[in-house]
Amino acid sequence: MLSTSNSKISGNDQFWQFPEMIKISLLVFIILIVAGCRNKPERNSSRMNHGKELVLNLMPGADNPRNSEGDFITLKDGRILFIYSHYTGSSANDHANAYLAGRYSSDNGETWSEKEVKIVEQEGKMNVMSVSLLRLQNGEIAFFYLRKNSVTDCIPYLRISKDEAKTWSNPQPCIINKVGYFVLNNNRVIQLKNGRLLFAVALHQSPGEKDATDAGRIWSYYSDDNGKSWTAGEEVSNPGSIVTQEPGMVELNNGEILMFLRTRSGVQYFSYSKDKGKTWSAVEPGNIKSPCSPASITRIPSTGDLLLVWNDNGVDQKRTPFNIAISKNEGKTWINKKILEDNPFGSFCYPAVHYVNNELLLSYYNWTTLGSVIVKLDTDWMYK
Repeated sequence: MLSTSNSKISGNDQFWQFPEMIKISLLVFIILIVAGCRNKPERNSSRMNHGKELVLNLMPGADNPRNSEGDFITLKDGRILFIYSHYTGSSANDHANAYLAGRYSSDNGETWSEKEVKIVEQEGKMNVMSVSLLRLQNGEIAFFYLRKNSVTDCIPYLRISKDEAKTWSNPQPCIINKVGYFVLNNNRVIQLKNGRLLFAVALHQSPGEKDATDAGRIWSYYSDDNGKSWTAGEEVSNPGSIVTQEPGMVELNNGEILMFLRTRSGVQYFSYSKDKGKTWSAVEPGNIKSPCSPASITRIPSTGDLLLVWNDNGVDQKRTPFNIAISKNEGKTWINKKILEDNPFGSFCYPAVHYVNNELLLSYYNWTTLGSVIVKLDTDWMYK
């Protein structure tokens, strides 16, 4: 901008021909531009809120209308692998085309690989989505995801890796005793202290049924042989016939399993199992006010307390704000609530929690941008 075709003065020299106030204004402008570029949060940014750091923002792009519902695994070489649903084509609908993609971090989640790696092709006629990754007690890695063929054919599949995610076994269905559209959220499969694998699903439509039902029928499935075979627990009783969807679970210190479910009743509903997932108490209102949006409850390894991630909003069905809280008494009460996102026009959901040293990685889906976000949270900050 400063030079002209007829000028014999170099750009730098010409700059100093300007009046003093203009020179100062231009210098300030340049400094602001440089600072803005350095802080642009495409991959990494400075600490925010004294404990939250944005480390990756997987925005959609050409032939990629949506990135969503992922999960993490730490490999033995120290790298972290994040696998998520990469949608293709022009539609971001839940039933649109998608495959499973991965990105790696070699510095505890501070930075991530620029290019993704395709992990699983689009096996389902509609898509593959909703990843759960789990380091098994035998050292292998379990990789769960939904294979979606139609509105009456969607079930979780499992692959196993014995070589740190370099290769995966052939996919095996986890549900073979029923047929239908089963929902298993991302970051939902757990392994109990006794080694049992456990997950819960919501069935919304079976072959022959004309329409899907909002109120999902809830079952748990468990495996005592590291996923080679699966057994269904008894159906979870729903005496009030309320809308129950997208169940998750956490093992409590007394040995019981807490199941939590999203509803339209203004709170998450609870059910409990005293026999490791075989039978369940009837669903009942819990103490977590919430819209019809999935919550996450996990145990913080360094303290043994429970961490809740959810939309703290029981007034309407908006998935905002997006919060965390801690329980020191196995979910009876929740303290240290912090807001991660509070855009009143935003929609934040489908979290995945992964603990790294004294910090944690949290991914979630931003419905407003149709992209996945990964933030890093400091555990000490969460307790302040």
